[in-house]
Amino acid sequence: MTAVLAEELLGDPVDRVDGPLKVTGHAPYPSDVTMPGLVHAALVQSTVGAGTITRIDTAAALASPGVLTVLTHENTPALPEGPPSVVGPPPRFPFRDDRVVHHGQHVAMVVARTLEQALAATRLVEVDYAAGVPVLGIDNPQAQVLDNAYGMDLRRGDVDAALASADAVSDAVYTIAPETHNPLGPFSTVACWSGNRLVVHETTQWPMLVRQTLAAVFEVPESDVRVLVPYLGGAFGAGLRVGPHTVLTALAARTLNLPVKLVLTRQQMFTSVGHRPETVQRVRLGADRDGRLVAIDHEGTSTIGIEEGNFEPVTLTTGNAYACPNVATRDRQVRLNIPNPGNMRAPGSTEGNFALESAIDDLAHQLRIDPLDFRLRNYADVQPQTGKPWSSNALRECYAVGAERFGWADRDPEVRSTRDGRFLVGYGMAGVTFEWYQAPCQVTVSICQDGTARVRTAATDLGTGTYTIVTQLVAGLLGLHLARVRVEIGDSDLPPAPQSGGSGLAAALGAAISDATANLLRNLLNLVHDDDRSPLRGRQPAEVTAGSGGVHLTGDPSAGESYQQILSRHGLAELTASGRSTPNPEGTALAPAGPFAARFAEVRVDEELGLLHVVRIVTAVDAGRVVNRKTGRSQVIGATVMGVGMTLMEQTLFDHAGRIANATFGEYLIPVHADTPELDVVFVGERDRFHPVGMKGLGEIGVVGVAAAIANAIHHATGRRLRSLPITIEQLSRADAG
Repeated sequence: MTAVLAEELLGDPVDRVDGPLKVTGHAPYPSDVTMPGLVHAALVQSTVGAGTITRIDTAAALASPGVLTVLTHENTPALPEGPPSVVGPPPRFPFRDDRVVHHGQHVAMVVARTLEQALAATRLVEVDYAAGVPVLGIDNPQAQVLDNAYGMDLRRGDVDAALASADAVSDAVYTIAPETHNPLGPFSTVACWSGNRLVVHETTQWPMLVRQTLAAVFEVPESDVRVLVPYLGGAFGAGLRVGPHTVLTALAARTLNLPVKLVLTRQQMFTSVGHRPETVQRVRLGADRDGRLVAIDHEGTSTIGIEEGNFEPVTLTTGNAYACPNVATRDRQVRLNIPNPGNMRAPGSTEGNFALESAIDDLAHQLRIDPLDFRLRNYADVQPQTGKPWSSNALRECYAVGAERFGWADRDPEVRSTRDGRFLVGYGMAGVTFEWYQAPCQVTVSICQDGTARVRTAATDLGTGTYTIVTQLVAGLLGLHLARVRVEIGDSDLPPAPQSGGSGLAAALGAAISDATANLLRNLLNLVHDDDRSPLRGRQPAEVTAGSGGVHLTGDPSAGESYQQILSRHGLAELTASGRSTPNPEGTALAPAGPFAARFAEVRVDEELGLLHVVRIVTAVDAGRVVNRKTGRSQVIGATVMGVGMTLMEQTLFDHAGRIANATFGEYLIPVHADTPELDVVFVGERDRFHPVGMKGLGEIGVVGVAAAIANAIHHATGRRLRSLPITIEQLSRADAG
């Protein structure tokens, strides 16, 4: 196998380096962890949606075979709160008092020798309640409403005056049902204390936050808490908080001085780790007769737990999506007796895009302007709010390439104009602008005497391919074979890394790795600076290139030496360098750009039966420099299928008492293979100028725009503008027309 240079390796569709472990069942997930003396926990949850606990009797459970303890609010010590994070304050700890704030709240934890004994004992815990009347429904007049919920409401220009003078106006309300993440692997925690040292195997997207939280709650130094998560069975944002079940497991382990394991059931996943909130949005758009936007007014309302916090601004990207002089965005939250929502893939942006892009399509049809042309007329050449040039923006290319691959120009633009037998055929599209996000990150990269490299960081791979792209980055930047790079992640004892969320981890890691490898090469040159035996003696970093397992003079591969030669000659087992990403967009001449995309969808609708087939979806994405086009494409494909589920199937149903009525895979509908359309993904654009490797986020944009493209295609097919998700048979059938 010949050496591969950096520029050839970065971007290659490399197979996942963790693939063999996963397909052979050898990848260790938190739920797989076992150890000597391990005991098992199970949860008891409330059967009322609001009220107080008047009696809790654990005597029968404690007398049950194998039971070691039962924790409740009556015997749980007062614990400090964990720290807030970028996704909001920590979840409410339910054992703090006797109050119940939602159906399915944890009210007791049973710990027994075996899982079966723990589960059996949960049925013996008797709980009486003084039930209250839960506050439910996003439009409930009794609910507390938080205006300007995030302090990020935006206003530029005079929206009302612009709307009054507009030649065409779209003014409508859009609703989206709540959804639940439902990753394949149920969340689990294994906690073990050794004195004041706590080791936790946890399903999390953010090991550092788990460490900070448990250290604060149990009042121990952060250095005494270690969080391990080498692999996850999916999360989609559900692992961005530290749930009460994690704290309870650690508490039970400390109480018993035994390792304790808890695995949430599928039903408990619906009430314990968040969901996408329900939203209601009103969008008002105004344009002149030439199709130029003169006003955008977007108000988003979303649900939240009665005493909780969740950062999910629905209108966040609206102000940056199009060139428009008059814009107003507002976000509100409604407090309800529901399990607290949490970030779910592309939180806020997914919901906001559906409403905005549906309204854009509506306005284009009013003016009889091609929806693609309408978007191009309102393309934002600069960042609309600041007026700064984008660090990169290939949205025009997304439109052009996506339209060409889809065959957009060949469609008949008239609604209800195309048929295939009994099916009406429709074509729709949506533009996508996603926010920029990148957090501080640290890594260490080492070159060992055997010529291998090792990279260490506390980041996680929740299934997105972090192991693979880190391997590619290090191998590419150091000129190594992929097999010569070892990646160590998912351990909070390693250099701190941000959460795997917000489409920011890959870019943060890329910048930190770029810094670390540059520092490592500088250290190597310092090592041979006065070495008469080295052809690199006295050379500066700008004069050399990494490649073929070593360093050589740029333009002269014969004038160099391998890493093994350098380290062996100087008696070093390894040489290590640290790197960090410290993004700071303040004061820069460029506006840091997130990814952009264009979606095109084809549907077929049978109005007699109310049947809808999504036939194909074409996605063109500008994600800057894509390190691995294979895993990147897989990210977009998987997210697109998730978007199909959001559009056509998924809704978390609350009954009149606040109970989730469909908390199983038998009743909560998600797309299967038969529901998956033909999917085409293409990457366009160039390196981003704000990032040292040219990367932007990718993990979340794949779900954004799917719902709007499908809904717009349905309008083209049927002439009916559907503004409520999920789109159901009842909405599509001819009997419900009008």
